[in-house]
Amino acid sequence: MSATKPPTAPEGTPSPKRPKPARMPPADVLRVGGSGLRSRPMRVFLSALGIAIGIAAMVGVVGISTSSTEDLNRRLSALGTNLLTITPGTSFSGEGAHLPAESVGMIGNIAEIESVSAIGRTDAKVYRNDHVPEQETGGLTVDAARTDLPKSVGAEVVAGSWLNAAHSRYPAVVLGAKAAEQLGVDRVGADVKVWLGGRWFTVVGLLAPNELVPTLDSAALVGWPVAERLLDFDGYPTSIYTRAEESSVSDVQSILGATANPEMPSEVEVSRPSDALAAKQATDDALSGLLLGLGGVALLVGGVGVANTMVISVLERRSEIGLRRSLGATRGQIRTQFLAEALLLSALGGLGGVVLGIGVTTGYAAYQGWPTVVPAWAMAGGVGATLVIGGLAGFYPAVRAARLPPTEALATT
Repeated sequence: MSATKPPTAPEGTPSPKRPKPARMPPADVLRVGGSGLRSRPMRVFLSALGIAIGIAAMVGVVGISTSSTEDLNRRLSALGTNLLTITPGTSFSGEGAHLPAESVGMIGNIAEIESVSAIGRTDAKVYRNDHVPEQETGGLTVDAARTDLPKSVGAEVVAGSWLNAAHSRYPAVVLGAKAAEQLGVDRVGADVKVWLGGRWFTVVGLLAPNELVPTLDSAALVGWPVAERLLDFDGYPTSIYTRAEESSVSDVQSILGATANPEMPSEVEVSRPSDALAAKQATDDALSGLLLGLGGVALLVGGVGVANTMVISVLERRSEIGLRRSLGATRGQIRTQFLAEALLLSALGGLGGVVLGIGVTTGYAAYQGWPTVVPAWAMAGGVGATLVIGGLAGFYPAVRAARLPPTEALATT
């Protein structure tokens, strides 16, 4: 008896399609991933804490550095970056040079100059009274000053007044902030005097600290005429301060040496005080780079913690994996579940780290008196970095869970 052939479908009949596995909506992925984390809260907290510390360190360092830079920019805007300082250098023989007495006037003839003034160092010393030993100078200096000095250096008088045409010819003195503090002078008046150059000088003014010209803080400033008459001042300026138009600072800086001393321009040094503040900021930025590296190490350690948590989770939940596979869950769904858990765990740590980093930045900036600035890219980058770390840390455990055979997983129950 011949075997009967199975009936064939008529030509043109479509072949039956295999049913596609059901897809998990994003909401279900989050729900399943979240339930896995809620089942072991303490382990999740410790793993997220490692991520949070790394992100907080990175966001805090960037925020503090940015806040410091913003504070510097505000200070420079208030102080001005167009101040140039001219000082005498050394001659070819190695001896100290001096600027010509006419150098202030010659610099003032430059068209782009907004203001120019000068001080001249004297050999006099200043003391609180005439009973202080001569050797105890305290590092304070006595300088002759022109009446237009505050306009050029941005000096602010906090008590009394600056030297004027009358004060400049008589024994009157204005004290810098540190000089006044060291001499114990906190007010001005006809009865407030200091022992200067072997005679009494009346304190007529006190200055606020000057960030661009800090040498003025430790100086006792007297009028140019009285310094020549009573203190044996030779009349040569030792520091000339000039303000140039903002757009012409570099051009003016290049010709100041030849203008101040046409005969020996090589014996003149020209500097820009604001550059020193910028150099300090550059040093702070280098330190910030080091701290960012340490934050990266902490973030890497947190990633290792996430990977460890997820590997242990796979080992502990073999029966759950086997049961889900036997009920129809695909490898892709298992892989998605564990990868979602790793990403959620990292996101929790990242968000907590960003909040902590903002708090650290705010507290430190408030303590320093800086504006609080945390760049948006730092916050977004912090969360993004945690998701990348979480994805890399959770990939292997997710693949391992997906490859686990259902029969082997159920055999462990």
